[in-house]
Amino acid sequence: MKANTSCSGIKNREVFVLKKRSAVLFSTILVTSGLYFAPAPLPGQSVDAAQTEVNPSSKAFDQKVIARINAERMYQDVYHLTETIGPRVTGTEEEQQAAEYIKQVLASYGYKVETQEFSIPDKMVGDLHTSDQQEVLVNIPAGSGDTPAAGITAQVFDGGFGREADFTAEAAGKIALISRGEGLAFKQKVDNALAAGAIGVLIYNNVDQPGPLNPSLGGGEVAIPVGGITKESGEVLLKDIVAQNKTITLNVKRIANAKSQNIVATRKPQKGKDHEIVHVSAHFDSVPFAKGASDNASGTAVALELARVLKSYPIDKELRFVFVGAEEIGLVGSQHYVSQLSEEEIGRSIANFNMDMVGTSWENATAIYMNTLDGKANIVTEAAQAAAERIGTPSELIVYQRGASDHVSFYDAGIPAVNFIRREPGTAALEPYYHTPLDTIEHVSAERLKEVGDLVGAAVYSVVRK
Repeated sequence: MKANTSCSGIKNREVFVLKKRSAVLFSTILVTSGLYFAPAPLPGQSVDAAQTEVNPSSKAFDQKVIARINAERMYQDVYHLTETIGPRVTGTEEEQQAAEYIKQVLASYGYKVETQEFSIPDKMVGDLHTSDQQEVLVNIPAGSGDTPAAGITAQVFDGGFGREADFTAEAAGKIALISRGEGLAFKQKVDNALAAGAIGVLIYNNVDQPGPLNPSLGGGEVAIPVGGITKESGEVLLKDIVAQNKTITLNVKRIANAKSQNIVATRKPQKGKDHEIVHVSAHFDSVPFAKGASDNASGTAVALELARVLKSYPIDKELRFVFVGAEEIGLVGSQHYVSQLSEEEIGRSIANFNMDMVGTSWENATAIYMNTLDGKANIVTEAAQAAAERIGTPSELIVYQRGASDHVSFYDAGIPAVNFIRREPGTAALEPYYHTPLDTIEHVSAERLKEVGDLVGAAVYSVVRK
């Protein structure tokens, strides 16, 4: 999942919980007509007694889906993406391997698969080693300068918090080691180091986190290489490198003309044309140093399983499974996918079911959040709530105002969209492994993969079935 880019502030977020209730108007409408006319009543609104009855055939349709959803198969997909391939950073060979794996799986299910390749911004990558060849994990931000092919080897200057007063003439020709904090922007810290003659900058975190800091330069560019490291790494460098006048080697290079890709599998009804379209999506890339088991091999695995289960059941709407790359660098893949839709296709698109971080085993994440950009219910939330009522989904479902995943791209095009994600109820907190090297398969629950597969699968089928 990408860090939040929604313009709605935390104070303005509207949260309401769709409590388990017996009134399922929406479910009844879907079963009797296969079309969507109006949402179910919100909590507290009355409905006619006749509307509270669930058509018994709805549960039979649900069982056709959930009886076939296989938790072990989804878990194995997560395993392959995380343990066999590993971190799938946008534009890397590993992201390409993940795309090929997804393509092969979909083709084995009988789908005609489309690959959408697109350009991504130039990437900065690098590595950091001490003089005794100990590797230090480092993030290279966009806008960093690069180094010669062999890197730069230099002593390290303790630049404090990176304030102008923290630098002396001794900083010249050295790599400045700077702490995050004191209200100073990263770009200003780097500018102060550059003005003092530093030939590189390392910024270390001021809080303990498993992964290295990813300092933003605010869209600007600097003439020297910049890296972000953990608090622990910074403290070790101060103690073992600065204090003993040892050297480190920082190597930064630019990857130009990089590509990413989306993988799209489509099912159309056997008869007719110009059907309404339902999009089921998940991103398969991850952030650096994270295997991305929860974020988002879990959503990818569930989407693959739904593609398998729904490959042959009769449908009266077009069903598209969309696996997107480059989500972690700004929803680039989903934006590209939506940009390739014609106005006519957008007009026919009635729903997007997006899944992101749905399989975490974190015990506090007991609720399935249904994030929408406006915080309001739509065809997707209503279909999911109706399905949850019928199949007895154990987790609480919460509609929440939030962007930060690929549903944003669909919403911006006018397509009702929801991001399904596990969070802690009340705080809406994500798992502590989020965007860290600890996001591994050990923290993914096969049981929770099955739960969201059942829920989203039943909801999708209720919308598209014939």
